[in-house]
Amino acid sequence: MTTTLAAHTAATIPRTDLAIDARGLVKHFGETKAVNGVDLAVPAGTVYGVLGPNGAGKTTTVSMLATLLRPDAGTAEIFGYDVVDDDVAVRSLIGVTGQYASVDEDLSAVQNLVLFGRLLGKSRSAAKTRAEELLADFALEEAATRPLSEFSGGMRRRLDLAASLIDTPPLLFLDEPTTGLDPRTRSQMWETIRTLVAQGSTVLLTTQYLDEADQLADRIAVIDRGRVIADGTSDQLKESIGTSTLVLTPVTRADAHETARIAENVLGDAAAFSPEAGRVTVALHHPDRVPDVLIALRDADIAIEEITVSKPTLDEVFLTITGQDDPNEHPSDQEVDR
Repeated sequence: MTTTLAAHTAATIPRTDLAIDARGLVKHFGETKAVNGVDLAVPAGTVYGVLGPNGAGKTTTVSMLATLLRPDAGTAEIFGYDVVDDDVAVRSLIGVTGQYASVDEDLSAVQNLVLFGRLLGKSRSAAKTRAEELLADFALEEAATRPLSEFSGGMRRRLDLAASLIDTPPLLFLDEPTTGLDPRTRSQMWETIRTLVAQGSTVLLTTQYLDEADQLADRIAVIDRGRVIADGTSDQLKESIGTSTLVLTPVTRADAHETARIAENVLGDAAAFSPEAGRVTVALHHPDRVPDVLIALRDADIAIEEITVSKPTLDEVFLTITGQDDPNEHPSDQEVDR
């Protein structure tokens, strides 16, 4: 679904530097509490990533922030405007690209965009000019007059995002915008998001692709079972679950055992080694001790073929803090967040 709401007007100039300030948001669907006290603080001019498995409450949270659902409890403000009491003002400041496209199948790409422009109050000529600009921006010029039945999934998704940018809003909600796209199209969408932020917009991005959040988001919230269970920069989240890892590969595989012993003595942590791969792995609490390890190995006449220092991945963060084997699976709530 794509919802592009009214143009930003002088009456709705942002009041604060926080694009989103949500506190204790709650939403029930029958007996199910889909959102259970979500707090979010999103600075203007940033990309804020929201991670979580299916059914975690991501889409429900976005729907409340975008005035599409009324919260059962808690408060939320968009640039200082309350999503309940000032819903008209909020709608003038936001654009929403949901998980499912709502473009008209009977219209061409250019006709769809002109229609959105006309609904937003643009003149026919202004709407057509803006449609042509967006088609060029999203590499859809050659398909401008083709029926949508001939569009690939990636082309439809690009058209969907283009429709949400008829009037570039100060705040754009992107709810899993790259789901199902091929790597090339995903990369193009990433560049579009970066461009929007460089031009002054704020983006709240929900995603199940951990690398997407890692690449784009200035800050990330992890939602599980309707609550924010972690929040921080990508590096902060990675640091929260453990230290870096030092991996040493000696030139001679037979030296792996002695390499592990030396690394343990210098670093003070147990090392693991794989005789088959000839590789030694050890937790690295103090990166400044790596030169000491290399000096000790040199003194022992052990030549090292490869050395790497790696931080925990965002995948490891997700698995650790949610207990999920797969970020796309959440059996208990899978039908809630759709």
